[in-house]
Amino acid sequence: MAKITFKGSPVTLRGTFVAAGAAAPDFRLVRTNLAPLTLSEFRGRCVVLNIFPSLDTSVCASSVRRFNKLAASLPDTVVVAVSRDLPFAHARFCTTEGIDRVVPASDFRREGFGEAYGVEMTDGPLAGLLARAVVVVDREGQVVHAQLVPEITEEPDYAAAERVLRSCM
Repeated sequence: MAKITFKGSPVTLRGTFVAAGAAAPDFRLVRTNLAPLTLSEFRGRCVVLNIFPSLDTSVCASSVRRFNKLAASLPDTVVVAVSRDLPFAHARFCTTEGIDRVVPASDFRREGFGEAYGVEMTDGPLAGLLARAVVVVDREGQVVHAQLVPEITEEPDYAAAERVLRSCM
């Protein structure tokens, strides 16, 4: 189990955070129209999993906006924004913010994504939500970049993810 911090206080995560070189675990999340979304749907494309606690925080919202811009410049790349916000909140946020290149996905049904990727917070004020992380999966389903942000209030390393994505194409 990995540890991160929230405003300097330690937080424990369930599962083991995915590592570069490993096969990306498939998952079942929920789209804004309540249809299922799986990683296997995107086989043959590079996939960015932008994982975060909630769209209702400035850092999380900023990361979705930033990855939306990045996705517009990368052909054959899919960015999936993953949180435990309800699908309706994802839809509202994307409509309000003009987010059109990111696939919003909710883990509100808790079908194992948080544990499989090692990002479910088990304690602290945000217990039950997902930690901030960026995972890049190549066309064959292998993890080629994995960053678990050590302090939940900080943004991920966008430049590192972009470098890996540009080599994934």
